[in-house]
Amino acid sequence: MKSPFPGMDPYLEKYWHEVHQSLITYTRDFLQANLPAPLRARIEQRVLLEVESDNWRAVYPDVHVVEFPHASLPAAVEAETAVAIEEEPLLITPQSEPLTEGYIEIVDAESGNRVITVIEFLSPTNKLPGRGREQYLFKQRDVIRAGANLVEIDLTRTGQRTLAVPDELVPPAYRTTYQICIWRSRLPSRFELYRIPLMRRLPPLSIPLRAKDTDARMALQMQLNRCYTNGRYDDLDYRAAPNPPLNAEEAALADEMLRAKGLR
Repeated sequence: MKSPFPGMDPYLEKYWHEVHQSLITYTRDFLQANLPAPLRARIEQRVLLEVESDNWRAVYPDVHVVEFPHASLPAAVEAETAVAIEEEPLLITPQSEPLTEGYIEIVDAESGNRVITVIEFLSPTNKLPGRGREQYLFKQRDVIRAGANLVEIDLTRTGQRTLAVPDELVPPAYRTTYQICIWRSRLPSRFELYRIPLMRRLPPLSIPLRAKDTDARMALQMQLNRCYTNGRYDDLDYRAAPNPPLNAEEAALADEMLRAKGLR
């Protein structure tokens, strides 16, 4: 069971939150087996809170609370918590719903988990006007200032281009449906830009690590295929137009391909 599209399936954008999480997990697992011994791929998360006008703001948790079964409190703590509370707390219901977005950090376990490379799969929240995009752009600049490598993979068509490469430097031939941008800290004046038209397979990527390391290879198309198969997206309705709709040229190509495969 695989997508009828050779590369990114535009119909998967309907389920992007789930696809996004799966892509991050599969990519982490793939990289883990291909990194030099002291390097580790870790999944990190940022929390987005929805606000008015479809804007988002990002909140990074300072403390993670984890539940461990069969744990008991020390006697001193139990005694302290047994003291009567004189005032009831004010109960407040927030007006926004939290959403978490993951990304991958490759860290060096031998140097205090120093961040070597950040890998981002862009979401519409990173590309639509508002706080979500502003927060992403701030993080983008922060990663570059910190001297970590940055890999940005944009497989969504919603919103505006948000890659680190200045938009005015991108020639028309590279303004394709999907794009990938790699910035290497040791080559700060250069960007590597991959163009990915709708009907093209996703390219294998060379993920930059430390200066002394050989790039890690990443089979991006294989991870996307796993998302489609494991997510059981064979029930997608290819008779309807995807959301957002394709442009006229892409719609004609997709229609011809889907009809040839008996899906329309």
